[in-house]
Amino acid sequence: MLLHHRLDGPASAPVLVLANPLGTTLDVWDAGWPRWVRDLRVLRYDHPGHGGSAGPAVGLDVDALGRGVVDLLDALGIERASFCGLSLGGAVAMWLAATEPHRVAQLVLASTSARFGDPAAWRGRARLVRRRGTEAIADRVLGAWFTPAFTEAHPGVVARFRSMLESTSDEGYAASCDALAAWDFRTRLGQIGAPTLVLGGAADPATPPAHAQLLAAGIPDARLELLRGCAHLANVEEPEAFSALVREHVLGPRAV
Repeated sequence: MLLHHRLDGPASAPVLVLANPLGTTLDVWDAGWPRWVRDLRVLRYDHPGHGGSAGPAVGLDVDALGRGVVDLLDALGIERASFCGLSLGGAVAMWLAATEPHRVAQLVLASTSARFGDPAAWRGRARLVRRRGTEAIADRVLGAWFTPAFTEAHPGVVARFRSMLESTSDEGYAASCDALAAWDFRTRLGQIGAPTLVLGGAADPATPPAHAQLLAAGIPDARLELLRGCAHLANVEEPEAFSALVREHVLGPRAV
């Protein structure tokens, strides 16, 4: 079954694929989407067990997530696209760029990592969600997604993202945690040949700047940009700066 998706923008424009963070739906891109869709063909999709995509039947890993995206591109007749992946979506984008290089034009890796910390912690989170649901980890996750200042200033936005997280199927979330536990791409970063922009939030506790710096150092000719005052969902906290950087990287001189 194909991943749930939306494809918007001019039919003749270059394609930009947006890959979501764990525990979100394609609506995570709402703040930036209007800035891209004028001159890009924007493809958004939901990971398995998230939003409108059916959950995984068995165990999940980043390879399987990437193959699902390849199947989606094939079904839509998209041979080549640029990719912007955030967090878990960034892992999928890295896998695609190294494994299916002919499919990736430009690459944006946002708030992501070649290794997301201690695998035991991710497996423990998966067990907790399977026992008690996503509600059990919501406060901790939202505390990583947004800075305290943003949470205080935009309670409605934070409440909407809490609802998004808690609507994620427990197994879909837990299986994705298992995928992150197994993810370690540090030795493969040099295989990425697509022009790469690494974006990070300077105040991100989930993937701190050191994670972005490791990516930029390991990927040939990668460019690094850190957004001040942003936590994990930099695309939500600083949508104008984030969207402008992505658009400039994907379109190059055409972005002017």
